Amino acid sequence: MHSLSFIPVAALHLSLIGALQGYKWTYSGPDGEHHWSKHYPYCGGAFQSPIDIKSELLRFDPTLRPIEVQNYNLSPDEQLTLGNNGHALQISLPSKMHISSLRYRYSAAQLHFHWGSSSRIAGSEHMVNSKQYAAEMHVVHYNSDKYPNISSAVDKSDGLAVLGVLIEVGEFNPTFEQFLRFINGIKYRDQKVQVPGFNIRALLPARLDEYYQYDGSLTTPPCYPSVLWTVFRNTMTVSQKQFNALATALYSSSIQESATIPLHSNYRKAQLVDSRIVLASFKEGRGLHGILTVTSPHTRKQIIQQLLVGDLADLADEELYKLLPTGSQKLQAGRRKNLKNWQRDDQTKPKQQMMSPSLRKKSNCFVGKLGLAVDTLRYSSLEQRVFHQLKQSHKKNQLVEALRDAVYPELNLKSYMDCKSHLALPTVRQILCGRPTDEALELERSLTKAWMNQRDTSVANKQKSQVTKYGSISKPPSQGYPHPWLLPMEWED
Repeated sequence: MHSLSFIPVAALHLSLIGALQGYKWTYSGPDGEHHWSKHYPYCGGAFQSPIDIKSELLRFDPTLRPIEVQNYNLSPDEQLTLGNNGHALQISLPSKMHISSLRYRYSAAQLHFHWGSSSRIAGSEHMVNSKQYAAEMHVVHYNSDKYPNISSAVDKSDGLAVLGVLIEVGEFNPTFEQFLRFINGIKYRDQKVQVPGFNIRALLPARLDEYYQYDGSLTTPPCYPSVLWTVFRNTMTVSQKQFNALATALYSSSIQESATIPLHSNYRKAQLVDSRIVLASFKEGRGLHGILTVTSPHTRKQIIQQLLVGDLADLADEELYKLLPTGSQKLQAGRRKNLKNWQRDDQTKPKQQMMSPSLRKKSNCFVGKLGLAVDTLRYSSLEQRVFHQLKQSHKKNQLVEALRDAVYPELNLKSYMDCKSHLALPTVRQILCGRPTDEALELERSLTKAWMNQRDTSVANKQKSQVTKYGSISKPPSQGYPHPWLLPMEWED
């Protein structure tokens, strides 16, 4: 997902700190995506997009309704702004266009494209089972039930919803000509032209009932994890000539610059999945045999309540930790060091001193929040607060890790309650921090030990899953969930 508009909200693609400094970013080179987090710390944080939508991540959700869009057929009398912002081709959209089938009303703001190059066509941001498509369109909407405009919504955890359309090279697409015929007017960065309105619905697949959905982020700086992603299963096509026009006509440099820089391959690489799962509105088709059905929100709420008030000693005895999803959590290096310290000091320190940092910080506990809606996260203000705290302690270089630690448990909990994540170990720690010290410590030790063992097993299994001499990939052992307590999943009928 790219910049939000050509007017003041364009600055929203810079974090507060980055915006003040005017930091430049690109997709490659010294300002490329591997360096984004230096100035935009959320880019190195949790729940980032895009992702590779693999079959093992999918959970069928029978409650997902077909996507319904309203007022997408625009009159030619309505003028739209087509522009080149140096990162993508973008079209402004009127807010009367909206999605009506989600939890909130999401009003449209703009659409834009990501694409490959004439020499390497693949340029979509999302992949499906590691297949990258020629291009991808994002139709960006903001939560207009809660926020007055996209400027207010962009840094909120429930602020945005984006419709993603994967594009292949194939048949000619007449709807694309509605704006491609004006592309020579926006060859350089910051150039804009007015184009007549057209039927935006025709840019979407015919079937809006088959899609993937997950919690993610902006795919460009500042990378706020504020996006409900809906990626349609069915693709659209453009002709080779149309793709070449997109891939070769534009420059990321301005007309005043002496050196012209072609605008192509403007996609971010796939990000870590973290603890997330991907909901599917369908369960039939190639590679979907045996797809799990997602657990209901009611059951997940019961699970959280059991963690809050259940007998933790019994839970440890039942080896609940075996249900932690293999490979879905990634411990920070500092936490791994702490784990070793706890093990080493088991016999020498009082129990209250052996608690993890998360168990000591009562102010960070989820008690009182669980069972209810998780608070909306406000990323820009959180970044200011954490940055100020680190500055006082002379640890500004730890901003990326500090922000991830601050937002991950709440993001994971919110996503878990919305059926889009597994319950991750750091989140369990935050839940347990309100429990009696001895019981919480016992269960946390069991969970941590099991997670470390699972991680080692996962690495071993991954090493065994190598390409055979016949070109096929050996299937890793299936992961069962014999105990329904932490991650209850029902196999499809």
